[in-house]
Amino acid sequence: MTVIALVAMILLTTAWELWLAPLKPGGSWVVLKALILFLPLRGLLHGRRYTYQWYTMFVLVFFMEGVMRAWSDQGLSQVLAGIQVVLTVVSFVSATLYAKYSRPSLLAQN
Repeated sequence: MTVIALVAMILLTTAWELWLAPLKPGGSWVVLKALILFLPLRGLLHGRRYTYQWYTMFVLVFFMEGVMRAWSDQGLSQVLAGIQVVLTVVSFVSATLYAKYSRPSLLAQN
């Protein structure tokens, strides 16, 4: 779920800032924030617990942006911000649960 939500956020951010509701007509440089979302992708794909742990703090920045834009923007941008908030919550919860249930002490018991 974490990886699916992250990839969805990458696609959402790219489409949002280039075509759907960019800050400036024709797209804006804000689309570069989608590149930042690629940082944890490799670790998440390989199931690295440490990546899942720091990712939970990393994704909160995008949660805050989504909340602020859902509050301040209008129209389609507000809807897209709401979708971003939902994706970040799903991503945060699934990453937290993965980090919790993949700890070595718990896996050794099984």
